[in-house]
Amino acid sequence: MTIMTRRTLAVSAAAVVLAATYAAAQAPQMVRVRATLESVNAPLLTAKARDGAEMKIKLADNAPVNEVVPVTLADIKDNSYIAVTAMPQPDGSQKAVAILIFPEAMRGVAEGFRPWDLEPNSTMTNATVAEQVKSTDGQTVTVKYKDGDKKVLVTPSTVIVTYKKAAASDLKAGQKIFVAAAKKLDDGTLEAPNVAFGDVGVWR
Repeated sequence: MTIMTRRTLAVSAAAVVLAATYAAAQAPQMVRVRATLESVNAPLLTAKARDGAEMKIKLADNAPVNEVVPVTLADIKDNSYIAVTAMPQPDGSQKAVAILIFPEAMRGVAEGFRPWDLEPNSTMTNATVAEQVKSTDGQTVTVKYKDGDKKVLVTPSTVIVTYKKAAASDLKAGQKIFVAAAKKLDDGTLEAPNVAFGDVGVWR
């Protein structure tokens, strides 16, 4: 390899690093919203976060609005696509704090296993139910996603919910809302691609 070739490769590598750094710097900040609505003037929402901070949230054009409604363990079927908020257990399983049963149209949303911010060490698993087994302390559900699988213990204290299609006109002051990933705009307003509301499950 000639000195010129090595220099060319070094410059090219540096350019790639600089481009990646610039792209990361330009990427919009994404914010997870857990808040209580203070006022509604659709598409603009004013809300108060759990820490008391005021948030201005703008619904994106045609943003889906879903009401979070309670369901039961019996509503979790084999092949259901679910989101599990859980706490890791010593045996490697996950103890479910809350489970969201996705409507079929949302199958595949954010599939996988990742850390979550509900409380320290909590996790989130979006996956398909492969097997359910009743036990003395609850029911164990095996879920599978593209990179693996998890065993989830569902107990009587696990909150189980699903989405019911709603509209922006259903949003009212006093409701709790959740947005998984709102984009922070230059003026500090948050742009929400969707929003869920209700009295149960939205903090998860």
